Amino acid sequence: MFYATQKRDLPNSFRLFTGTSFSFVSRNLIEHCILGVDNLPRILMMYLSNTPSSLINYFPTVICNSRQLNRTVINHNLQYVSFEKPSKKVPRALNSSEFDAMIQSGAAFATQFKLGDPVLDRIDQDVLGRNPGEVVPGGWCLGGEPGNITCSAWGDADILRPGTGAARLEKLIVRLLSNGVGVDPIVP
Repeated sequence: MFYATQKRDLPNSFRLFTGTSFSFVSRNLIEHCILGVDNLPRILMMYLSNTPSSLINYFPTVICNSRQLNRTVINHNLQYVSFEKPSKKVPRALNSSEFDAMIQSGAAFATQFKLGDPVLDRIDQDVLGRNPGEVVPGGWCLGGEPGNITCSAWGDADILRPGTGAARLEKLIVRLLSNGVGVDPIVP
């Protein structure tokens, strides 16, 4: 088996940032990466290719090195996690007893769950409005045939009808912004 022994030097034309694999990205960011005149997104893609942490480094580095986008970052993974009481280092599996706290947190993501835990079905039904074996309802899917889990009648994906979860997420983001949550570079 061959193992590469080469080590890449850290770049000096931009600063590397790290983040989370759980993130929201804006249309402006994607357009900047694909259509922008700034060459950093393409350089960074080549630099991070074949690295184990490319997902947690790519978008934060592009955003934080861009003057148009660097004020649009919230340094929070928007994730609900519950830690073991004594250590507070290892996340514990979430269950139905934490459902209300999880929902009230406003977090867009949650971790960690046991495989097949009933709380996942409750999230599907109570939060997403999804019945077992069905597609999550929304403006992008107008319906399907009975017994068919795919969407057979497509709608307009640009139509958003925010629900109560969106209001909770907005409240969390406003709270984070009012606390001045910034971004931190990777320290070599």
